Amino acid sequence: MSTIEQSAPHTDQPRTYEVRSFGCQMNVHDSEHLRGSLEAAGYVEADGQEPDVIVLNTCAVRENADNRLYGNLGYLASVKREHEGMQIAVGGCLAQKDQGRITEKAPWVDVVFGTHNMGSLPVLLERARHNHEAQVEILESLEVFPSTLPSKRESHASGWVSISVGCNNTCTFCIVPSLRGKERDRRPGDVLSEVGALVDQGVIEVTLLGQNVNSYGVGFGDRKAFGKLLRTAGAIDGLERLRFTSPHPAMFTADVIDAMADTPSVMPQLHMPLQSGSDRVLKAMRRSYRSAKFLRILDDVRDRMPDAAISTDIIVGFPGETDEDFEQTLDVVRKSRFASAFTFQYSIRPGTPAATMPDQVPKAVVQERYERLVEVQNQISLEENRQQIGRSVEVLVAPAEGRKDHANHRLSGRAADNRLVHFSVPAGADAPRPGDFVTVPVTDAAPFHLLADPRADQYRVRRTVSGDAWEAAEADACAVDDGRVSLGMPSIPIRATTAS
Repeated sequence: MSTIEQSAPHTDQPRTYEVRSFGCQMNVHDSEHLRGSLEAAGYVEADGQEPDVIVLNTCAVRENADNRLYGNLGYLASVKREHEGMQIAVGGCLAQKDQGRITEKAPWVDVVFGTHNMGSLPVLLERARHNHEAQVEILESLEVFPSTLPSKRESHASGWVSISVGCNNTCTFCIVPSLRGKERDRRPGDVLSEVGALVDQGVIEVTLLGQNVNSYGVGFGDRKAFGKLLRTAGAIDGLERLRFTSPHPAMFTADVIDAMADTPSVMPQLHMPLQSGSDRVLKAMRRSYRSAKFLRILDDVRDRMPDAAISTDIIVGFPGETDEDFEQTLDVVRKSRFASAFTFQYSIRPGTPAATMPDQVPKAVVQERYERLVEVQNQISLEENRQQIGRSVEVLVAPAEGRKDHANHRLSGRAADNRLVHFSVPAGADAPRPGDFVTVPVTDAAPFHLLADPRADQYRVRRTVSGDAWEAAEADACAVDDGRVSLGMPSIPIRATTAS
């Protein structure tokens, strides 16, 4: 263990904290549990001030994750020297992977914890303070299901609910299964109880999370469990929007598409990872589907939900990818008409099968292909967004989605299909609160967002319980309990029948 020289000053004031998230939606949700666990232990959020405790919740998916972590830690070393009693904790996937190496490279780190023992953070921080020694605790299997931990959400209107953790797939480029373990599914009743409890707290939008959400049910022997879960969760009174991420094309079945189309609260939006349009590359990736099946899924979804916006993930430059393989990816992208795409340049992740594959593609070639892919997809996104001009969309207003909202006198939020909408409020009209809905006509479009500048007669506001919760929190900002800290999953009966 590294020796931590500084000790915390004696004070009656509660210690403050800040949690910084890197990576996927699962990390963002995990950070809500980290904040909840710290507040349950008596810590308070720093709220813009220099915190006593900084928690870095890391990602290990991309190559620069390591550089980003150690760059942040290098900067924090100097901050810590000037802040008596400051503690630094590192958790998440990179902590699970690197373990004791973090304190070797950055001996000023106080706590290192993994993906399986997030709830241990307050105890580890206190132990590090008491022993003046870094605490490294990495469990190889899940300690408790994360959703049983306290939680402090970032939004009054939207919430994440994990339906499973871990992954049973063996994609050759992915390190996640070795860091988060095999898939473990929650019982449907537990998931529905958590959704119902969030709705009772004023949440009107819920996103179901899993590494492969549509494989849900394999743990208890029901291959149609995910479709049933969508229908039952979607029937909970007060839940207006239900989303999920991310499914796997190999396991995406007709009953799930039917559940999406038949359940009004399930939004017309789907994130379906492609990764590559080349069947040869998909085989090398151990992605157990081929491009023809992928395109059939999109056709089936659009047949039942014509207005669905579909997004994807694509990796460029996987080992052995040829010019022909890449052209096949471009062909599938053009046929798919994705509303948006998360595009990545392949990077070696030590410990994955792809890291030692022959024919690694030169960086310059990967860069050139990446730029061509982005250009093609951006043009498609622009064309698809322009198709929305003239349509009225209902937008769930966000606290701060747009970086230029203030300068442009606009607010922002997400439409039902998850497109980002920047909108103006007509002169003299009621301004919405975060968590309220506005209905506005789309007047212009760009590749990554829609614009809406309505006339007064084209603009409608629908106030919601989420907006009420935001307003109450603003009016009582200094209150200890603002309604978003939940000490474990509340035992609140749901208002819908439980899926079997």
